[in-house]
Amino acid sequence: MTIALNQLGAGQAAQIHNVAAPAPLRRRLIDLGLVPGTPVQRVVDSPAGDPTCYRVRGAMIALRKADAALITVSL
Repeated sequence: MTIALNQLGAGQAAQIHNVAAPAPLRRRLIDLGLVPGTPVQRVVDSPAGDPTCYRVRGAMIALRKADAALITVSL
């Protein structure tokens, strides 16, 4: 089952399935380690609700909901 990254619940983990962002953003996300097959976990939301912090390869990465919606993950 695949869902958008921004739909993960707090503390929920999944694997990156696809990054369907425009070329410059896609390159940036891949450089951050968001490549297919990589485990990702939703850690915490900012107090304002956007961005959300994800753990990827041991690093904490903050992504806006709009950007996270372009990434699909497999549960």
